[in-house]
Amino acid sequence: MMKKTVIKRKGDEEDYDEKKVYASCYAAALDAHYTEKEAEKLAIEVTAKINTWIKSKKQTSSSEIRHQIIISIPDSAVALLYKHHLDAS
Repeated sequence: MMKKTVIKRKGDEEDYDEKKVYASCYAAALDAHYTEKEAEKLAIEVTAKINTWIKSKKQTSSSEIRHQIIISIPDSAVALLYKHHLDAS
């Protein structure tokens, strides 16, 4: 995958890191009482969707990525936990 730039909330730039997408989805699924195997499956699925979405972008914002993650999570309870975790950080 070509290098993608993410613009952070405070304007800093960093390279897109799919591991961050995976880890945040995995953690939200565990918080929703998924088993480790179920959480892994969900995280892989959502990460694949985000990777496909970001292919058409040269640059995007972290808020756009967060929005895409929320709408890509198939379980509304996990999506809500993901969103609340972000709001708390």
